[in-house]
Amino acid sequence: MITLLLGVGIIIYLLFKIIDSTDVPKIRGLPEAFGWPIFGSLFQLGTNHSLALSKLSKKLGPVFQIRLGNKRIIIANSFASIQELWIRNQSSLISRPLLHTFHTVVSSSEHFTIGTSPWDQSCKRRRKAAATALNKPAVQSYMQIIDKESYSALKDILQECQDGGKDLNVTPHLQRYALNTSLMLNYGTRFTSSYDELLKEICEVEAAISRFRSTSDNWQDYVPLLRLFPAKSNRANEYRLRRDRYLNILLDGLKQHIANETDKPCITGNILKDPTTQLNEAEIKSICLTMVSAGLDTIPANIIFGIGYLSSPHGQQIQQRAYEEIQEVYPDNDVWEKCLIEERIPYITALYKEILRYFTVIPMCLPRRSIQDIEYNGIVIPEGTLFYMNAFAGDYDEEHFEEPEKFNPERYLGDVEGTSHFAYGAGSRMCAGAHLANRELFTFFVRLITGFRILPPKDEKYMAPTDAMDANQCHTALVAEPKMFKCRFEPRNKELLMEWLDSCRQRIDNE
Repeated sequence: MITLLLGVGIIIYLLFKIIDSTDVPKIRGLPEAFGWPIFGSLFQLGTNHSLALSKLSKKLGPVFQIRLGNKRIIIANSFASIQELWIRNQSSLISRPLLHTFHTVVSSSEHFTIGTSPWDQSCKRRRKAAATALNKPAVQSYMQIIDKESYSALKDILQECQDGGKDLNVTPHLQRYALNTSLMLNYGTRFTSSYDELLKEICEVEAAISRFRSTSDNWQDYVPLLRLFPAKSNRANEYRLRRDRYLNILLDGLKQHIANETDKPCITGNILKDPTTQLNEAEIKSICLTMVSAGLDTIPANIIFGIGYLSSPHGQQIQQRAYEEIQEVYPDNDVWEKCLIEERIPYITALYKEILRYFTVIPMCLPRRSIQDIEYNGIVIPEGTLFYMNAFAGDYDEEHFEEPEKFNPERYLGDVEGTSHFAYGAGSRMCAGAHLANRELFTFFVRLITGFRILPPKDEKYMAPTDAMDANQCHTALVAEPKMFKCRFEPRNKELLMEWLDSCRQRIDNE
């Protein structure tokens, strides 16, 4: 009996050790956050990982290790440490880990997005194709799309704003602006209404899938035992099927247009019609998936957050400064056309950079997985280790930014060398569409500010929060989701605004 009990005890102990083990052994010399058996620090981090890790860094230093379930993760929380690990060691930190919820459940029927794929030859081919399609010369050729979509959004705002008399929720228009830009680039198609049912379906599904890509909302990624409870996986599978449905609609529609010779120039169309392409069907779908997902990731959130801030009392001052700077560079009222071919208003560039930094809409960037050993401050971090960038903490680092908690576009005026912020990530796997995103932001804010005064709502309950953390309604999502707010849009000069819009319409009609 004693022998039997001893044997059972040993088996239980060994099972516990297996369940409680981590993919990478504890790294000697690197501070470690406290964690519980099996779950590690998941309870401690709660629902807002970025904020909790920022607080831990005050005690443990800018770089420390942490256990989340059976995974050991290196966390970088300062501007300098992110530069060191993500930029100076970018060739070693080029891959992504495979996580259960997103890679096994949500993406089980197709290839992953480019940004979530582990590094291999297929990922390299897809990223090269996307980078070529999104480099600076290519982006300049897409400005007619940004012209059309910004015109469409601002025309709808003018029609609904009642000359500044109506509290307006502009989120649907801004989602259409960003999504249409991506759809035109990738499929040569667009939505004509901000309230189209398929558009609303794409926005809803992509927001849900964003949560399945989150570092904080999917404990089953870290604790395999939780996969025995299917509720989370069932929901993920439901959204995967819904996403498959509209991706097939979009791709089949493009193929039909190509067959009928009615297609418009677009990235996927060029690939499908190129007999020398080295991309297979799954890789083409991956690029399509990436473009749709990316179109709804950062652009709408940044514009919405930016508009919310501009509607505040401090935002009124920033608007006035921006308007005066625009008038100084373009005194002949030709900025609506000139902003498509050049970026010559430093204050608007500084404004969108500060929006990107201040709101950091992806506060915890997608994780990296090292493909070789990395040395940090004399400590060797072994190949295969997971790294998480606390981008929000890096963008609020007091040692790098003066008064980072204040919204101040002037910090980006003058000579600003090196990395401006981590809103697009950093290093070898940073967002390939960053230049396109910047051009979308610049064009939209130039036209918005020249056309309208953005005013607070009449009903104070709809005031936009101006604190970045408070403005986000879902801290467990990968991408920050702005709380609903309303504001008013008062035309600065309605007659001139209508002339600009009419000029845009004529230019679009002649394309």
